[in-house]
Parts: sequence; C-alpha cells; structure tokens
Amino acid sequence: MDYKAQVTNSILSVLNDELSSAEVYEKLEQPKTQAMGDLAFPAFVLAKVLHKSPNQIAEDLVSKIDQSSYEKVEAKGAYINFFLDKGQFSNEVLTDVIEQGAAYGQNDHGKGGNVPIDMSSPNIAKPISMGHLRSTVIGNSIAKILVKNGYHPIKDNHLGDWGTQFGKLIVAYKKWGNEEDVKKDPINNLVKYYVKFHQEDKEHPELDDEARETFKKLEEGNEEEVFLWKWFRKVSLESFNKIYEKLGVTFDTYNGEAFYNDKMDEGIQILKDKGLLVESRGAQVVNLDKYNLNPALILKSDGATLYITRDIATAIFRDRTYKPAMNLYVVGSEQTYYFQQLKAVLLEMGLPSAENLHHIPFGLITVNGKKLSTRSGRIILLDKVLDDAIDLAKKQIEDKNPDLPNKEEVANEVGVGAIIFGDLKNERTNNIDFVLEDQLKFEGETGPYVQYSHARAESILRKANDIDFHGANKSLGDPAAWETVTSLKEFPDIVKSACKDFEPSEIAKYSLRLAKAFNKYYAHSKILVEDDQLGARLSLVKAVSIVLKESLNLLGVKAPDAM
Repeated sequence: MDYKAQVTNSILSVLNDELSSAEVYEKLEQPKTQAMGDLAFPAFVLAKVLHKSPNQIAEDLVSKIDQSSYEKVEAKGAYINFFLDKGQFSNEVLTDVIEQGAAYGQNDHGKGGNVPIDMSSPNIAKPISMGHLRSTVIGNSIAKILVKNGYHPIKDNHLGDWGTQFGKLIVAYKKWGNEEDVKKDPINNLVKYYVKFHQEDKEHPELDDEARETFKKLEEGNEEEVFLWKWFRKVSLESFNKIYEKLGVTFDTYNGEAFYNDKMDEGIQILKDKGLLVESRGAQVVNLDKYNLNPALILKSDGATLYITRDIATAIFRDRTYKPAMNLYVVGSEQTYYFQQLKAVLLEMGLPSAENLHHIPFGLITVNGKKLSTRSGRIILLDKVLDDAIDLAKKQIEDKNPDLPNKEEVANEVGVGAIIFGDLKNERTNNIDFVLEDQLKFEGETGPYVQYSHARAESILRKANDIDFHGANKSLGDPAAWETVTSLKEFPDIVKSACKDFEPSEIAKYSLRLAKAFNKYYAHSKILVEDDQLGARLSLVKAVSIVLKESLNLLGVKAPDAM
C-alpha cells in the first residue's frame, strides 16, 4: 500500500478543495524521530487560504480526520502527525518481502533496454592495482542494480590494449627485457620495463620519439611489433581473469581499443561528410564552441589516432549492435571534461544514442594519502590486497567461530566482500583513503558487519522450529520492531533511487541502516518466545535475512549463512 496516498486522502477528506491531491502528497514529510509519527503534514501551507494560525488549522483538521485506520493522528504545533497502524503495516510489508523473496524491490522500469557499461578497462601489460578496483566494482554493482530495475546491462571490459604506451613498452622490452624473465613473471617484469622507460626518458627524451615510431609500426601491422603486442595481451588477460574470479565479476565482452583499430575510418568519414572536421595547426579537430568546450582533437598532425578517435568508433559499434537505452562509462572523475567532449562530438554526428551517454565518474583511491601510479612505480596490487583481506578474515573467524565448518569459503566471502563494500559504501565521487584493517572490522560501517547481521538472522531461523511463513500471522505490533519494519518498506524505493543516480552507495548505506535497526531490535527483544507473536517476529527475521542478502547481492558481495 502507498501510505502517503492513504494520508493524502485522509487530509483531502477534511479540506474544501484548498489543495489538490498532488499538492498534499508533495507536502508530506518524514518526521525526524519516531516519536513524531510516520508521516507529517505541515498545516502552515493552508494559513493564507484559511486565515488562521497553522497551529489552529492543525488542531481543527485532526478533530475531523477519521483515525480508525491509524494508530493515532495528533496535532503538534503546525504539524499533523500520522502514526500508522503497526499491525496492518507490518503484515503488508512482511508478506510482500516473504512472498516475493529475492525479487522484492524488482521493477520493470527499464523495459529490457540494453545498457552497455564501459568498466574496469585495465591496461594490458600492467597489473590490476587498487586503482582499478573502483571502476570494476562500481560498474559491476550498477549492472546488478540495472537488472533489478528491468534493464539488460552489457558489461564491456574495454581493455586498454592500444595506444602509444605500447610503443613505449615494446621499446623498453627490446632495450632491457628478455623472453625468459617475461615467461617466469610476465606482469611484474613488463611493468618494470615500463617504469624504467619513464625513468630513462627524463634524461633521454629521444626515447619518446622512438616509442611513437614503434607504435606507428604496430598500427601498420609490422610483424615483430604485432607479435610482441599479442603476447603481452595474452599473458595480461590470464592474470586479470584470476583477479576477476576472486572478485566474482564477469564480463559480456572484452572488446578493447585494438578491436576498433580498423573501425575508425567510418567515424572520421561521417565527421568529414558533415563538415565537422576542420584543420588546426595541421591536426584535425571538431569545433565545440556551441557547447562551451575546447575543440576535440580527432587526428594528430601526423595522422595518428587518439583515444577519442577509437571511442567514436566504439560508440558507433555499440549504437548499431545494441541500440542502447543508455550508454554508461564508469571512468574516473579526472576524465569528466573528456567525456563532455566525446558526447558533444557524438551529438554533432547525430548518433542516436548520444543523448543518453552518461559518464559515471568516481573519485581517487589513495593509500596513506598518496595517489597510485604505474608510471612512478607506486602500485598496490589488487590481488595482494584481496589475499591479505582473506587472511585477515580467516584470523577473525578463527577467533570468533573456530568450529565453523566451511571457514575457507566464508573467509573468502568476508575478505573479498569487505574490500568491495568498503569501496561502495562511499559516494562514488568521493576520494577514498584505503586502510585494510578498517574494512575488515565486524563492527561499524563495514561489509562484515552487514554479513554478520544476515548470518545472525539465519542463525535465529535455524534455532526456530519449522514455521509456515506464508501462513504465519505477520501483524507485528511491537514498537521495538518498528524501525526495522519501516526500513524493509524502504527497499524498493532505494532500488529505484540507486538506479536513477547510478549510485551503489545508496544500497550500501541502506543495508547498514537495516542491519543496525535489526541488531537493535535483537538486543532488546526475545524473539524465540512461544506466544501468539512468534510467527510475526520470525517473519520479521526472515524478511531481514532476505533483504540484507539481496542488498549485498546488488553490491556484488556474498552473504554467508554462518560466520
């Protein structure tokens, strides 16, 4: 039931057309504390019309409102406070959650529309560091939230497998590398060569010219350069996929920049045909004055392509292949201006999906306040962080529950889940300073806290006798349970809002609120008491378990049944 609509109708029934239904509905507020009711109407909006004080209006209206469907309705100052019937409300909410199960909160807003999500996108021949975590887990969570809202996401790991950096890497390998070392430890050695290149080119800038020439050979299909590039790509993907498997992240396509290398001519030709491509100092640009943006450089003076040249080809391919409802790019905030330019160019080209291109920016992840950088050699490997988190989770589980039968599996779920949740609980545009130990705490605003709350609910259910949840009385009148019940009611709206805002933190923060409300209830109430409310209390526990598990699922985090 839409309780705001119920309250709206109650107010309208005692008015004489002073306000419309939409106006009353819009004015309803959520009181700051439970003591002030569940919904409140500010009577001062009627003061000018009724020529009375807001306090008097509130008292007059309360005396006329039919209160039979509420616990009570009272005037407090200028507000009319509505207290919902707790038994009726809890019965409806708990019935909805238990009958719908994991589908609770599902909607069909997206109507099956395709949504390509450009995400993760590590560079070949470089390790996946903590710097790649954000795009990967934010993109993965957004994909899950989109499914919950009726869309069909297409997760595209748009690999950084092309560009001048490969000219640098090939030059570095030829000068300082050898095949045997790369075979033994491919990623670490390749990145060592790349870092050395940037150390050497400070004193030998001619290396940059050599690298540009080498990349030009790669673009032209020179046999030696292509062989090395393919080798670097193969060993990199093997390394990446081990980490994605740990994170529980999968992709629908790995079409990297190289895939579009032979598809750029079409975009360039469209720009020419529309008279959009103009010469500037020998280079080819698109003027974007009408968007208050600098010209977009499409081709360098030597004819070499850039990121944007390949991204135009990518957008054309996705538009033609998927006919997307939206096109999402989960890329760091530092690229915001670039994506404004890309969208503007695509709009000028008349690409059908350009209007619904969205850059999903996110802040930096730092360690001890320092930005991570492959070029400077300051890298923290994601694989090592995940292993450390799993080890720390093992120690904590050993201390708390040494007899747990599947400790290894749970430690993996808790350790990895802690890293993912620790990222996603932050609003994505915020910067994060990463501290591993803080993420693994079983108390506070952490993934393990939410997981433990779910496991606690499952433990209670295991201790209870078999119960027919579908037939159980779910009219729970206990005021101590009210915060938990109202939190459960919120979930479908949170699912919609997280999708609209592309903001997984809304789900994470909600799961923390629900877990806290449930733990508070558990601490002050005896659940397994044999009385006429036992079925209702256990229904609440079941509903909490369902919604916490689904909340974690939308974040890409597992929910163990025991910890």
